[in-house]
Amino acid sequence: MKLLVLGGTVFLSRAVVASALARGHDVVAVNRGRSGTVPDGARHVVRDRADGIPHELAAEGFDAVVDVARTPSHVRTAVAALARAHWVFVSSISVYADDATPGGGPGVLPLHAPEHDDVDLRARPEAYGPMKVACEQLVRDGAASSVVVRPGLVVGPHDPTGRFTYWTARLARWDTGSPDVLAPGDPGDLVQVVDVRDLADWLVTLAETRTDGVLDGIAPAVPIGTFLDDVASGCGAAPRWRWASHEQLERLDVAPWAGERSLPLWLPRPAYDGMMSHDAGPALAAGLAPRPLAETARDTLGWWRAAPGAAVTGLTASQEADVLAALG
Repeated sequence: MKLLVLGGTVFLSRAVVASALARGHDVVAVNRGRSGTVPDGARHVVRDRADGIPHELAAEGFDAVVDVARTPSHVRTAVAALARAHWVFVSSISVYADDATPGGGPGVLPLHAPEHDDVDLRARPEAYGPMKVACEQLVRDGAASSVVVRPGLVVGPHDPTGRFTYWTARLARWDTGSPDVLAPGDPGDLVQVVDVRDLADWLVTLAETRTDGVLDGIAPAVPIGTFLDDVASGCGAAPRWRWASHEQLERLDVAPWAGERSLPLWLPRPAYDGMMSHDAGPALAAGLAPRPLAETARDTLGWWRAAPGAAVTGLTASQEADVLAALG
């Protein structure tokens, strides 16, 4: 298969290139060349998406395209240039307008109204989901065949967000003399992640099989208590979890999800009961094969230890100590 990856240097798109090369495919990666290198074996074409797809590149006749874009104009011009290829478009569960209903997915949950214009997300971060909706429509309407994949929280080595990495870095500090680790919400709250390598492998499979349709790119949801135990196991830790309710965390000025002074993966309930509890059945039936979470945690920890400056977002050690002391 001759595969064009629009991206190829960062996290998921780079993992797609690596997966496709491992299967013996001919891979071309198109990007600006500012965020790193592409895996050895891929042909790298330096190009800004704002300048469109070069005619001579489009004329090469690709079997499939994998695109992770969020900018409607970029997708519009690329689909017009490469309409004959099978498109695998990576969208996001952020397209859904309902974060509260568990068990959701395509055809079940409503979508945001599409935002067809290019929006600066630094000024309007809420436009991310609506722009992805517009990009999905462009692909579904313009490509000869396509599959849209809506991942949830993608985790694993080389994660630029630092959300999942927070937990592996935190558990790397665990020791028997200080076993307490702050844990968010209720142990039964569901969380849902997918390893970047498993998602990348699946995207290549969808390209190979020319699968059509719309699918969530997610592994099965698990209780956060089980989730954290599995992460701890992968990191070789055996913490004593100190569970704090949503009300306690808010009172102690701990932020949800990500960012400074946050406890990553914590989401207020019930407003976000559905965000990390989508129905994984269709993705599994279509070939997604999630690896054990302990393996993802082990490999993420190994990458973090070997990558000085790798992103980690969340409470600092001193901030967590202050919260634990306040809990009594």
